[in-house]
Amino acid sequence: MQTLSIKREVGQYIVRNIFASLGLSLYVLVDTIFIAAAGGSLGLAALNIVLPLFNLFNSLGLLFGIGGSTIYSINKLKDPKRVESLFGQLLLFCFCLGALLALLFNIFPTQVLTLLGANAQTMNVALPYMRVIVLGAPFFMCNYVCVNFIRNDGNPQLTMCATLSATAVVVILDWLLIFVFDLHMLGAAIATLFSPLTSLGVLTLHTRFKKRQLKLKWALPTWTNLKKAAALGIPSFLTEMSTGISIFVFNLVLLQLSDNYAVAAYGVIANIAVVVLALSNGIALGVQPIASREYGSHNWDHVKEAIFLGLKVALGLACILYFVLVFFKYPIISAFDHDHSLALLKIATNGLPLYFLSVFLPAKI
Repeated sequence: MQTLSIKREVGQYIVRNIFASLGLSLYVLVDTIFIAAAGGSLGLAALNIVLPLFNLFNSLGLLFGIGGSTIYSINKLKDPKRVESLFGQLLLFCFCLGALLALLFNIFPTQVLTLLGANAQTMNVALPYMRVIVLGAPFFMCNYVCVNFIRNDGNPQLTMCATLSATAVVVILDWLLIFVFDLHMLGAAIATLFSPLTSLGVLTLHTRFKKRQLKLKWALPTWTNLKKAAALGIPSFLTEMSTGISIFVFNLVLLQLSDNYAVAAYGVIANIAVVVLALSNGIALGVQPIASREYGSHNWDHVKEAIFLGLKVALGLACILYFVLVFFKYPIISAFDHDHSLALLKIATNGLPLYFLSVFLPAKI
């Protein structure tokens, strides 16, 4: 009966965290669809050039969010005083680090975009988008810290609501700012800033959660806590950052071999991949709180049970995703191809089945 209870608990966490992780990534996909309608292939290419910056902010948030929340889960029952200020320390550190990155990227915007692969055609389109997007760096990072700590405090329902609410707000603002107010790429960037802000606003409702143990105690970050959190969060950091590096390298290679249409085609695939990766992350993030808690209680059989269930769900989800992406590739890609570019359509449809063979690799559990 106890094993059945663990399976049910892990299953509930996986479902809620799949929706939560999906919400965190859908705003990028929504931006892509609206930018494709407003800016065409050149807008898609510019978006894909800036996309690695999203991966950078997300990976840093995961580095300290996943690592810190794991430490919190292990210690919150047996030694709560040891982690009473950990949440506040990591929030303060991530906000300051994000603010520093936002400042640097706005001081050297053309240099950053040139490094990312922008050329004469895409620079003017990407520049205003990037300068606004990077202002959200501290909020993107803090949101990941809050989502992971609150989920590990036994409230995955709220994290799911927060991320889905953020996506809904972005969809509405994207439509208003891009089409009603005719702000194009700048409107998409402004709308995206409201994603972490909306999520953080909803997450403040955790203070009303009856079973809440997590408290926000502000304290200066200590090197010891930062190092321990980063050590546990490094797998999540590397997984997310590898996506950004792949996009960056692919952009440079495609510009050498072809043109901005090739970058736009890869942008379609890369943005779909962001959502696919989020689904896999949702499985891993659903398993992690239970596995961490059972590890702290030395229930090794339960730890194995949770991980094995996560792997089975990941494999089943991979099969469904690959089937949908391959057999419906033309309507999926056409949703982004508002210029009706045959070059974009041909490159994307040929590349999509090969690229998404990667879905069968296990999630980072």
